[in-house]
Amino acid sequence: MGEFVNLTVSDGVGTIRLDRPKMNALNVQVQEEIRAAALEATANDDVRAVVIYGGERVFAAGADIKEMADMSYADMVKRSGPLQSSLSAVAAIPKPTVAAVTGYALGGGCELALCADYRIAAEDAKLGQPEILLGIIPGAGGTQRLSRLIGPSKAKDIIYTGRFVDAAESLAIGLVDKVVPAAEVYDAAVAWAAQFAGGAALALRAAKEAIDSGLGVELSTGLEIERQQFAALFATEDRAIGMKSFVENGPGKAEFKGI
Repeated sequence: MGEFVNLTVSDGVGTIRLDRPKMNALNVQVQEEIRAAALEATANDDVRAVVIYGGERVFAAGADIKEMADMSYADMVKRSGPLQSSLSAVAAIPKPTVAAVTGYALGGGCELALCADYRIAAEDAKLGQPEILLGIIPGAGGTQRLSRLIGPSKAKDIIYTGRFVDAAESLAIGLVDKVVPAAEVYDAAVAWAAQFAGGAALALRAAKEAIDSGLGVELSTGLEIERQQFAALFATEDRAIGMKSFVENGPGKAEFKGI
């Protein structure tokens, strides 16, 4: 359990909860606690899906600028790798993940949300990459994950201007996947994650790996990644359970074991 970030588990759903008042600024300690929580969620077999949540008021308003303001080039050469990899640890969780976005998800906060598979935002949420207004660029995956998610031209507009993107526009351009009233964000995220709690864990893992790995390669290599993942699942008990259940009872009634 970290001071500002912790993982709780209920009915197969793990919640990585940020709690650093007032705005969940991502200082070095928070970054490393996010990494630790992500690794714990990865290793814990009781966690079948993960919600990333910053509380009712704010998701995360970005990096701790006071901490960064006095850092030199040499300092940031050393820190930029761990900064980036701390959030990438969330992207690497081999289970379905959803960001529950309330209030602001800016800078590093937006980059953290981009690490999730799915994003549910409050109606009054604001997302963005305002680093350009500080004379820098996103450094924890924003230039790469945002452009892959919404396309390069939309990503450039958001990053070049540093503007805040409201929930309606975020939904329209695919930056978020669902918008709900602010009071319902966490419950909606848990409901999305809960549908995988009894799912075929190894198949879900294979699907995520095939999609994410395939995004960075040409089609023929992506198809080979898919083929290997597909074939490997025939060694799992869940595959036998799922097919037997389908033949005997029809689709959607299998009781998987996660093995």
